[in-house]
Amino acid sequence: MDNSGNAADSPASPASLEPAALRPRRTVADWGWLAVLAMGVLAAGFVVGVVGPLVAIACDTCQDGVRNPRFVNVLITLAWYVVPATTLGTVVGIFLPRGGARAGVIGLGALMVLLIAMVFIGRVA
Repeated sequence: MDNSGNAADSPASPASLEPAALRPRRTVADWGWLAVLAMGVLAAGFVVGVVGPLVAIACDTCQDGVRNPRFVNVLITLAWYVVPATTLGTVVGIFLPRGGARAGVIGLGALMVLLIAMVFIGRVA
C-alpha cells in the first residue's frame, strides 16, 4: 500500500511547515487592540474582586446594611485568590502568540461567572 498521493506526507505541503511560519506577524494595531483588551480585563478583574463581594454581602433590610453569609470563607477565597489568578492568566493569555482576543473573551466570561457565583453565594447562603 503506497500512500504517495497523500498531500500531508509530501515535504512541500503546508502541513509540514512549522505553525509559526504560517501565521502572519502582529502589527502595531494588533498590539494596540490587545493592550486595550488587557486593560479592560484588568478593570473587570478589579470590579469583580473588589465590588463583587461588597454587592454579595449588601443587604437593604439589615440594620447595618451588611448580611453575614454562611460561606464567607468561600467569598474571601474567590475574591483574593481565584479572581486575581483568572485576571492574570487572561492577561498573559492575551499576549501569548496563539492567544489574543479569544483568550480575552474567555477570561472576561470567566470573570462574569465568578461575579455571578459570588453574588449567588452571598445572597442565597
